[in-house]
Amino acid sequence: MKTMLVFSTVYTFAVLFVSTKAEPKSTSCNEVRAAYRSKGFNSNDVPNKGIHGTHLKVCPQEYSCCTLEMEEKLSQQSHSDLKAPVSQLSTNLQSTFKQRHSHFDQFFRELLDNAERSLNDMFVRTYGKMYVQNAELFKHFFQELKRYYVSGSGVVNLDSMLSDFWEDLLERMFRLVNVQYEFSDAYMECVSRHTEQLKPFGDVPRKLRLQLTRAFVAARTFTRGLALMPDVVNKVSTVNASPSCVRAAMKMMYCPYCSGQIALKPCQNFCLNVMRGCLANQADLDTEWNNFLDAMLSLAERLEGPFNFESVMDPIDVKISEAIMNMQENSMQVSQKVFQGCGQPQPGKGFRSRRSVKETGFTGRFRPYSPDARPTTAAGTSLDRLTTDVKKKLKHAKKFWSTLPETVCVGERITSGDDCWNGTAKSRYESVVMGNGLANQVSNPDVEVDITKPDLVIRSQIAVLKEMTSWLKAAHSGNDISSDQDEDGSGGEESGSGCDSPSCEVDRDIYFSTTATPINPRVVKVVHQDTSGGVRVAHGSMALALGALVLALLAPHWR
Repeated sequence: MKTMLVFSTVYTFAVLFVSTKAEPKSTSCNEVRAAYRSKGFNSNDVPNKGIHGTHLKVCPQEYSCCTLEMEEKLSQQSHSDLKAPVSQLSTNLQSTFKQRHSHFDQFFRELLDNAERSLNDMFVRTYGKMYVQNAELFKHFFQELKRYYVSGSGVVNLDSMLSDFWEDLLERMFRLVNVQYEFSDAYMECVSRHTEQLKPFGDVPRKLRLQLTRAFVAARTFTRGLALMPDVVNKVSTVNASPSCVRAAMKMMYCPYCSGQIALKPCQNFCLNVMRGCLANQADLDTEWNNFLDAMLSLAERLEGPFNFESVMDPIDVKISEAIMNMQENSMQVSQKVFQGCGQPQPGKGFRSRRSVKETGFTGRFRPYSPDARPTTAAGTSLDRLTTDVKKKLKHAKKFWSTLPETVCVGERITSGDDCWNGTAKSRYESVVMGNGLANQVSNPDVEVDITKPDLVIRSQIAVLKEMTSWLKAAHSGNDISSDQDEDGSGGEESGSGCDSPSCEVDRDIYFSTTATPINPRVVKVVHQDTSGGVRVAHGSMALALGALVLALLAPHWR
C-alpha cells in the first residue's frame, strides 16, 4: 500500500512537469504588443499569448510572443539600432573635423588676403607712384602664393616662383636706379642671371624662401589632413553589416522581446563580442589611423613653432620692403658690379644729367613690425589658439575605431551584472570576450566572421591614411611630396627647404629681426657647397653655368 502511494506521488509530479513543458505560459503578450507597436510596427502581428517557437530562425525555439514575420521585422530593426550609435559617434567626429578644417582653411586664406592688402596699403604710402606702376608684380606674387596653397607643387613650383619674383623685382629696381641708361632685354637677362651672386636684396630672399616654403607646406598639408578625416570616417562608418552580424544583433537586442522580457538588456560581454565581431574590419583601421593622428599632432607643433604661417605672413610687407631698402642702400655698388660683369650700358636718349637715387622714387622708409599686431579675420582667432584647440580634438580621436565596441556597449544598452540576457536566457554570459580586429574573430561565439575576406573599402582607406601620413611627415621636415590631383593631375614634384632633421626646430636663421629704422645691410659673399665639396650652380643650364664662370673671372675686379 505504501509502495503504491509513493508511485502515485511520483507519477503526479511527472505529469505536472510534462504538462508545464508542453503547454505555453499563461502570461499574455500585452507588454510585447505595446513595445512592438512603439517601434512602429502593427500590434496586430503579436499573438495574445505565447505560441510554439519552432518556426523561429534566430531566437530560442521555445514558447514565444514572436511570429516568424515579427522576427524578420525585428531583425531589420536591430540592424538599424546597431548602426545608430556607430553612426552618431561617426557623425560627431566628422562634424568636429569639418569645422576645424573650415576654421584653418579660412584663417590661412584670410592671412594671405590681409598680407596682400597690408603690403599694398603700405607700399602706396611709402613708394607712391613707383609702386603703383609696378603693383602687378606684387599682385602676381600673392596670386601664385594662393595657387600654391590651394594646389601645391603640381601647379606652382614655389622655389621657381620666388626666384622669378626677385629677378623681376631686381630688373625693375635696377632700371629705376639707373634711369640715365638704356638696357636691352639681353642686358637685363645678364643682370637676372647674376641675382644670387650679386645679393642686391641682402639675405632677405633666402630667409623668406625658407620661411614661406616651410610655412606653406605645413599649412596646406595640415589643412588637407583635416579635410581627409571626415571623408575617411564617412566611408568607414557606412560599411554594411554582414548577415551574420545582423543575426547576432537580433539575438542580442530583440530575442528578449520574444520571450516576453522586454526590459531585459544584454550582458555587457555578450554585447562586446557582438560589436567586436560586427566592427572587426573597422578596428583594423586603428593602427594607421593612430599613426596619421600622431603625424598631424607633430605637424601642429611645427605650425606653433618654426613653421608658423601667421608669423611669416603678418610682416611679409616689411620683409619685402627691407629687401628693397637693401637694394636702395647698395644700388651704387650693385650697379658697378653689374656694369663690370655685363658691360657698360648705353646712355639714354635725351638724358642730360645723372639723377641721384633719391630722385628715382625709391626713397621711402618702412614701418617697424610689431609681432603683437594680429590680423582681424572672420575666424576671429590666432593660429596658436586654433592649434591648441585642434590638438585636443586630435588626441581625443585616437583609438576611435578600436574602442567603438566599448563606447557602444555602455549605459542603458546593456546590463553590467549577471542578471542579463546572454543570448538564450536571463543568466550569466560565460563565453570569453574576443580581442579587436579581424584576426581575433576566428572563434567569436556570437558572430560568424570570415577572417580571410577583409573589407575592401576599409583596406582602401588604410592605404589613403598611410599615404597622407607620409605627406605629413615630409611636411614636418619642410618638404612637399604630395601628389596633387587638384587641377591638372600632375604632381609628385618635390618642393621644400630640405630641412629633414630636428635641427629645424632650433634654426633661428630663418627668423627676421626687423628694426624700427633701416640699417645698412652687410654684403656677404656666400658660396654654396654641395656634399662633394664642389660649388653648386643655381640653375642647371649651360648658359647659366657659363654666366657663373664669367662672374668668377670678374670677382677680383669686383672686390
